Amino acid sequence: MTLEILTADSLAPLRHGFFTRRGGASSGVFAGLNCGPGSSDQSEIVQINRARVAEAMGVAPDHLITVHQVHSADVVTVTGPMGTRPRADAMVTDVPGVALAVLTADCQPVLFADVANGVIGAAHAGWRGALDGVLEATVVGMEGLGADRRRIRAVIGPSISQAAYEVGPEFIEAFLAEDSDNARFFANGEGGRYQFDLPGFGLHRLRQSGIGQAEWTRHCTYADPERFYSYRRTTHAGEADYGRLISVIRL
Repeated sequence: MTLEILTADSLAPLRHGFFTRRGGASSGVFAGLNCGPGSSDQSEIVQINRARVAEAMGVAPDHLITVHQVHSADVVTVTGPMGTRPRADAMVTDVPGVALAVLTADCQPVLFADVANGVIGAAHAGWRGALDGVLEATVVGMEGLGADRRRIRAVIGPSISQAAYEVGPEFIEAFLAEDSDNARFFANGEGGRYQFDLPGFGLHRLRQSGIGQAEWTRHCTYADPERFYSYRRTTHAGEADYGRLISVIRL
């Protein structure tokens, strides 16, 4: 099966893509394009999958850069291949031929580009990272390389949608403590629970940052098991582990 790569017109002409799980070498619960070295999938198979992604992006496998994601607001400036993966959740670069990649399985993969100034970024933004400012920090990191935030375009890839993201009252308290207006991103659920709009919150934070354009591809990871991995769906199904989707952008 060939790779399936979702793209956004707003990031053109840069080569980029939100890869689905289709076209990979993994099997079992990981069936498809599992690119997560942190999963219990066979490491050799994960490397095969990542090599396929690198080839699709037109870079050598060691130029497909990922970080050790920790749900932080930390950003790394990438100048080339790295021996070890730093602990961070976003990357920026102005170096042609370097592909920035983030891994997700419900969290938001966000790709950034200032085409005119030749600066790109990629961020992993779960609820904690988004609340702590990883998206805004990525914009600042791009500015440090010469980007103009008014020219930056950002696209949120496949993420868990509000209909599938049930949370408890302690969750909403963290958002309301920062800004009471964050209540708009929660809908009443059943039994005192709430439904959280993660992509809606991400879009809000991106637009508030003053960048030129922000959008979501409107793909829900939870609702489409044939195309996407989902941590929450795996948890509900009682499965032992889950694959990680990869989203990539390069100059």
